[in-house]
Amino acid sequence: MTLWYSRNLLLGGTLSIFFAALALISFVWTPFDVESLNIAAKLKPPGASYWLGTDHFGRDVFSMIMVGARTSIAVALVAVGIGMGVGVPLGLTAAARKGGWLDEVIMRGNDLIFAFPSLVIAILITAIAGPGAINAIIAIGIFNIPVFARLTRGAALSLWEREFILAARVCGKSRTRISVEHILPNVANLLIVQGTIQFSLGILAEAGLSYVGLGAQPPTPSWGRMLAEAQTMVSFAPHLALVPGLAIVLTVLGLNLMGDGLRDALDPRIRVART
Repeated sequence: MTLWYSRNLLLGGTLSIFFAALALISFVWTPFDVESLNIAAKLKPPGASYWLGTDHFGRDVFSMIMVGARTSIAVALVAVGIGMGVGVPLGLTAAARKGGWLDEVIMRGNDLIFAFPSLVIAILITAIAGPGAINAIIAIGIFNIPVFARLTRGAALSLWEREFILAARVCGKSRTRISVEHILPNVANLLIVQGTIQFSLGILAEAGLSYVGLGAQPPTPSWGRMLAEAQTMVSFAPHLALVPGLAIVLTVLGLNLMGDGLRDALDPRIRVART
C-alpha cells in the first residue's frame, strides 16, 4: 500500500509541477507574444513552428497555455488562501464554543454561503463590480470559506475531549491558545489534503467562470475562455479545444492524485487499514 500512495504522489506531483513550471516560465519567456495577432498564421495545425498550432487570431496556442496556466493557478491559489485564511479560524472558534451562540452564528453563516454556488456569487459580484480575475478570486474564495470552516470544526470537535486537551485546560490555557497550540497542529494534515482538493476545484471553477465570460478578461489568456472561443471551430480546428481541455484535465487529475497520496501518507489510520 505504500507503493500505491507513492505512485499517486509521484504522478500527481509530476503533473502539478509540470504545469506550475509552465506558469513560472511564462513570466520570463514564451515562444510567442500572446498579445500579438498574426492573421496570416491563423488556424495553423500543430507543427515545428507552432508546437500546438495557432488560434483564429494567429496566436500561438502553446504560449497561451503557458500564460493561461499562470492565470488559473494564481486565481485558484489565492482563492484557496482566502478560504483557509478565513475558514480555519472560524472553524476553530466554532469548535471551541460548541453549542454557544457564536458557534451557531458561524455555522448558519456557512449554510447561507453554501446555498449559493460560486457561479451565482460570481454573477452577483460581476453585476456590481464588473467581470475580471479579481472578482473570480473573490467568488471562489468566498465559496471555499465554509468548506474549510466545516472541516476544521468537525476535526477539532473530536479533539476537544482528548486527554491532552483536558490537561491543557487544567493548566489554565485559554480556548484560543489551546486551539492554536494544540488543535491546529493536529488537524493540519487534513487541511493540507483538503487544500489540494480545493485547489483543483478552484482551477475548474476559474475555467468555468472564464468560459461564461466572468473570469480573466482579454487580452489575458485563460483556459476556460480558450474553450469558449474554440467551440465553434471544433470541426476544422479541433486542437483549439483539445489542448486547453487536456490542460485542465491533467492539472486537476494531478492535484487530485497528489491529494490522495498526501492523505494516505499523512494519515496513519488509512495506511494501517489498507495493509
